[in-house]
Amino acid sequence: MEDSVEVILQDKRSWVSHRSQDRPVITAASGALLMGCYGLWSVFALPGFRRVPVPYLPSSGVQTQNIMRLLRGRAGRLVDLGSGDGRLVLTASSLGFQCTGYEINSILVSYARVKARLMGIPTTRARFVNEDLWKVTNLSGYNNVTVFLAPGVMEVLAKKLEKELGDDTRVIACRYPFPDWPVAETEGRGLDQAWAYDMTSVCKPST
Repeated sequence: MEDSVEVILQDKRSWVSHRSQDRPVITAASGALLMGCYGLWSVFALPGFRRVPVPYLPSSGVQTQNIMRLLRGRAGRLVDLGSGDGRLVLTASSLGFQCTGYEINSILVSYARVKARLMGIPTTRARFVNEDLWKVTNLSGYNNVTVFLAPGVMEVLAKKLEKELGDDTRVIACRYPFPDWPVAETEGRGLDQAWAYDMTSVCKPST
């Protein structure tokens, strides 16, 4: 009986010792995982928080197609505010729009430029600018505007666009609508929904 108890105790001590040896490995792995997540967040999301909370949220394929439907029958120059990895700009440029994407994250801008080069799209059709959209002083040269930003900035952005855009401009918001603008059209539902606004119907401040 004593021998059996001793064997059980030895097995238990061995199991505890083995678990204790595993803990540093688990702790190190967890730390590495957290540091990796923080690194990705700092590269892709952190730049958007310099002024207001605007994390990087890529457009889905369905959402991009909804935007293109809202641009049917239109042409000219298009600007994407917060262009991310450039997928919307590249899609619109393939349909004949002359596009510019403004993005504060230099890593995403570099990625979009490389992707455009690999697709054979010249900079005259798809241009990516590494700049804070709030520092872009004049958007009057664009008659098509697309935005995919956080809901907390939409009201502030609306005031900027009301001052700078012409009456012939169509603005398309992805996932988060402008709170006070009259909607001209909408496509999709849920996370893929997009709203179109015609500036001729938007009340602008008197100058």
